[in-house]
Amino acid sequence: MLINISTIIFAAAIALFCWSCYRRFRLLLLGRAENRFDDIGKRIGSVLYYAFGQRCTVSHGYRFGWNHLVLFWSFMILLIANTEFLLEGLFPDYISFALLPAGVYHPLAFLIEIASVLALLAVCIAIIRRMAFPPSYIEARSRDAFIILGLIALLMIAFFGLHASKIAQGNEEAAYFMPVSDFVASTFFSNVPAGSLDGYITFWWLHAIVLLVFLNYLPYSKHMHILTGIPNVFFRSLTKVNTQPREEFKKGNEFGVGKIDQFTWKNLTDSYSCTECGRCSDNCPATITGKMLNPRLVIHNMKINLLINGPKILKNKETVLPLIKGGIEGSVAEQVLWDCTTCGACMEVCPVFIEHVPEIVDMRRNLVEMNAKVPDELLALFENTEQRSNPWGIVPGDRAKWAADMDIKTFETGKTEYLFYVGCFGAFDARSKKVSQAISKILNASGISWGILGKDELCCGDSMRRLGNEFVFDRMTRENIKIFKDKGIKKVITQCPHCYNTLKNDYRQYGLELEVVHHTEFINDMTKSGKLKLNDAKDFGNLVFHDSCYLGRYNGIYEAPRNVLASITGRAPIEMERHNDRSFCCGAGGGRMWMEEATGKRINLERVEEAMKKDPGTICVSCPYCMTMFEDGIKGIKADDKVQVLDLAEIVCSALKSP
Repeated sequence: MLINISTIIFAAAIALFCWSCYRRFRLLLLGRAENRFDDIGKRIGSVLYYAFGQRCTVSHGYRFGWNHLVLFWSFMILLIANTEFLLEGLFPDYISFALLPAGVYHPLAFLIEIASVLALLAVCIAIIRRMAFPPSYIEARSRDAFIILGLIALLMIAFFGLHASKIAQGNEEAAYFMPVSDFVASTFFSNVPAGSLDGYITFWWLHAIVLLVFLNYLPYSKHMHILTGIPNVFFRSLTKVNTQPREEFKKGNEFGVGKIDQFTWKNLTDSYSCTECGRCSDNCPATITGKMLNPRLVIHNMKINLLINGPKILKNKETVLPLIKGGIEGSVAEQVLWDCTTCGACMEVCPVFIEHVPEIVDMRRNLVEMNAKVPDELLALFENTEQRSNPWGIVPGDRAKWAADMDIKTFETGKTEYLFYVGCFGAFDARSKKVSQAISKILNASGISWGILGKDELCCGDSMRRLGNEFVFDRMTRENIKIFKDKGIKKVITQCPHCYNTLKNDYRQYGLELEVVHHTEFINDMTKSGKLKLNDAKDFGNLVFHDSCYLGRYNGIYEAPRNVLASITGRAPIEMERHNDRSFCCGAGGGRMWMEEATGKRINLERVEEAMKKDPGTICVSCPYCMTMFEDGIKGIKADDKVQVLDLAEIVCSALKSP
């Protein structure tokens, strides 16, 4: 009778689990098409390294990452054991590990025993962590979290009770290889009458019920990432997520994402895969400084919106929950979207490769292109950039004024090798003009053939794209590409990391392949090759270096500027607490340069205060946005006037040997 009842219950529970998964996962098919099946070999390698190797989980200094690694691998081993338990419940006469040869069964029993012990310990540590050392967000102590952890712990207890009962009956031939179960048997079941099945039946049913409850609770809990996390790693972007999807401007098209089914299926899979670990929030400059944006909640709200609206969309009914509005779970507030600096810190630390930034910018794009909902402070920026191709609306003829007293040539087709793409800041901003002049002296000293476009240079369009004004960006890109092709420009040196990223990565979507180098890369190459001769530089005091987000996290350029500084000063620059891929944003990216921070602490003040802890004489940057934010930040905290902010090019220029 036991077997008949168990077979019916097991079959029903497994069928219910499959139905729940079907209901959840069919919603992902509402998303737009996207090819994430290229380079299968590399994707499998990603799964092995990042998912099974738990690379992102144990990196970045997270103390409890190792506990998750232990729990993950214990879970993977116990997945085999529990699959066998379910199949044995359905087909008791045909499927059982005990039917295997002793040489296979005994080691397997020992492996499962150890995995069960480690899983129970890891669960206990996770519970203690949530109680005594909780993350900053309250959901870490949610009922859902404790239900899942409790079910896993109860499953392990039932496992040991089940096997201890078999050992006490003398029915477990692998008892020697189950030390914990054997200890439980000798401690708690020593007085059980021989042949008694009461304990075995009790623990068998406890194990079965807990396992089936866990299985069917999973698709409805935040731990659904157990089912989608590994696939999401498989479908991750195989390159740095440093650009936005391009949209074709055709009549009738709806641009950006204003409804949940306008995301791609991969974006929707992101929402299911979030582990709610909070690492994105821990590293988001907006969250840290008290803004409305919390990248974890953006992804969470996407999931809730999909679960509520998805079934209605499948039935061709009107959605009931707006994706962009805020004020209710499942809806993202407009201000949340505008708070993002697009620094990429969230994506850098995400263990399942969620692509927060493109999804946020997609929603910005819908606000701008479809609803004309733009913060008032951006209206002048959009108008100036569209009409005069620079953020300030300055006459384009003034673009080359910074070079008026210098012998700088205009790029000549067929004669000039490199274009120095100065950028809007380098051409118009008073402070950044000095950097442009320093770079020009360095280019002359290196002996290469180079020139500028002068008044013909146009804005690259970075801010337009990151702020969601894709229409203007598209037009500017086409105009720039025409200039580059007409003049035969193949090699470009940039001053600004935002120009660098846009020309190198965004323009590639339009078929333009350029050799783009940032001035820090160029200087490093020239010094290593001996083409650029440098003296020992003057004393800059404690030289503290800041990583630009668009140079570092977006394009992996970390060592070039550090190598140059070390070659000039004779020692490595001083690092702030957050540096390299964990560098803290200056606050100007994603178009935030042109917007005020009305909520919380200013991001640039947070970063400047971090730099001041190192008692700097000089703070070295390699981005005009960072230059502006650091100089403003130093004024904001009334720091010592002796602290100077210099671009790497200015430091190198001061060390140039005379011809």
